[in-house]
Parts: sequence; structure tokens; C-alpha cells
Amino acid sequence: MKVLKQSIGVDVSKDTISCCFGHKDGTGSEQFSKAKSFENSPDGFRELMTWVNEQSCSADTWYVMEATGVYYENLAYWLLEQELNVSVVIPSKVSNYAKTLELKTKTDAVDARILSKLGLERQLRKWAVPTVLMREVRFLTRELRETKAKLVVSKNQLHAKTHAHRASAGTVRRLKRQIKLLEGQVIEIESELRVLVMNDVLLSEKVEKLESIPGIGFMTAISVVGETNAFALFDNSKQLVSYAGLDVRQNQSGKKEGKSKISKQGNNFIRHALYMPALSSSLHNADMKVFYNRVNMNKPSKKVGVTAVARKLLVLMYTLWKNDSEYVVNFKAA
Repeated sequence: MKVLKQSIGVDVSKDTISCCFGHKDGTGSEQFSKAKSFENSPDGFRELMTWVNEQSCSADTWYVMEATGVYYENLAYWLLEQELNVSVVIPSKVSNYAKTLELKTKTDAVDARILSKLGLERQLRKWAVPTVLMREVRFLTRELRETKAKLVVSKNQLHAKTHAHRASAGTVRRLKRQIKLLEGQVIEIESELRVLVMNDVLLSEKVEKLESIPGIGFMTAISVVGETNAFALFDNSKQLVSYAGLDVRQNQSGKKEGKSKISKQGNNFIRHALYMPALSSSLHNADMKVFYNRVNMNKPSKKVGVTAVARKLLVLMYTLWKNDSEYVVNFKAA
């Protein structure tokens, strides 16, 4: 029987990659190999290719992996260099598909098989490879967040030391030096980001349109753009919300009504970037303030409203980016 489609599911972790080869014939029958693990390194990638050749894979075989963290990137780029078909799927799509299979076991091997099966049954698109510019933006925005976090820690330490009884003068002096260094690095990174964006006219114009949203500043806009590869990973806003971990998980069974919470199973850099803008918008953006108050009505925690505003801001940013338009106050569709 002629083989119609082949796919290799790749479950990636920091140190290993677990792979499963699957193929579908003309009758719709699917067969899968036993999962095989390799090192997540160039040597492991070459061993993977040796194993792939043993499976008699065609040149049309798809390599399917999940967009989690950064550990998949080296393999994805390496496979592209070999001119192979690579699809990087957002976690929510994989998770929703896995639920339909009603599997009770979760291991790397099982996850690899799920990805292989997904590749056989769905029409996946090729990985939207981040440009050099988008990769640089993401590196810098993440470095900026990390540097600011270190700065907060150092300032807290200095506050504690200066209020302690007979604090060490040397310790205080070194902490002040450290704070000055970190403050300089924050300014330096922010300057690099602004120059990077200014040098790309199209990116600069689109970021300015995102900044037209009250509460969204340059750093928030460029952080979200960098983390989403300029929104190229998504077909709709629902996928984006899930990717950011801002999707709501219901907790209801029969007559029991538990607390609904956001999943937080997604990109925490996006959630972090949107928190302060959401807080500000809930107080100072007239449209968002009305929305915030409506959401928080009869709610014990005001965080529910802030999270809802963050989600709304993210969807708004996605919409403006895709439509290449600016924010309009009290906009009403015709």
C-alpha cells in the first residue's frame, strides 16, 4: 500500500530529544515506530538523521515539535539547514489535540507519538522562522527584564543593609556600585532596542501604532512583538491568548462551581510585560476602566479585572498589528 504521509514527532527537553516516526497509507491506517531518544546537541542531531534514514523516510517527511521554551530552537534551525520540512506548533494546539486521544499516560515517548500523529492528521504549516531582527529584539527584551529584576533585588538589599544595626560600610559601598552598574545597563539595553527599531522603518511604524493604545509604551509593545515573532505564530487571537497563558480555565462540575483561573501555561514574558500596563489602563483608560469595573463586579479579588484587561490589551495589540491600524477611542464597528 502506498504511503501517503510521513511525520516525525519530536519531543524536546533541555538535554534530550525523543522522536517517533509515523506514516499513513491509502486506507487511512497509521503506524508508528518505537520512540528513540537522542542528545539535544549537534552530535545527537546527526544520530537522529542516521535513525531517520533507517526508517526509509521520504524527503516530504514533516518534523513536528512544540514551541516550548527555547530548547527546540537549535534542532529546528539545524533541520531547516538540511532543507527539511519543520512545523513548530503552539502548545495549546498540541494540548487540545492530545485531549481528543484520551491518553492516560504522559511520557516523552508518548508526547513524541502524539506530535507524529498530529503531523499525519492535520495540515500543518511550515515554521515561521524568526528574522535576525526579531531574534535580537527578543534577546534584548529578555535581558532587560532580567537586568531590571537584578536591580530590584540589589535595591532591596541596600535598603535592608542601610537600616540594619551597624551595617558594613564595605557591603553598602559595593551594593551602591552594583546598583549604578545595573542602572547603566538598563539604559544601555533600552537604547539598543530603540535604535534597533528605529533602523527598521516598517517595524518602527507598526510599534508606534501599538503605542497609540493608552497604557502601552514602547517597551511593552516591543516585548510582546519579540515574544510572538511579530504575531507570526498565530492564526487568531484565541491562540495568542492561550500562548500567553491568559486563557481562563473553568472549574465546574455538576452543582459545584469552583474558582476560574487563568492557565498560566504559556509565555510568562508576555504576562509580565502586560501586568503594569493593565493595572494602569484599569485606572486611566476610560474604555478599559469601564470594562475592569464590570468584570470585577461582585468579585472578591481585583486581580480578576487586571488579568481581564491584560487579555483585552493583548487581543487589541494583535488586532492593530494585523490590521496595520491605530487605536480609536470608543471604536464601534460599522
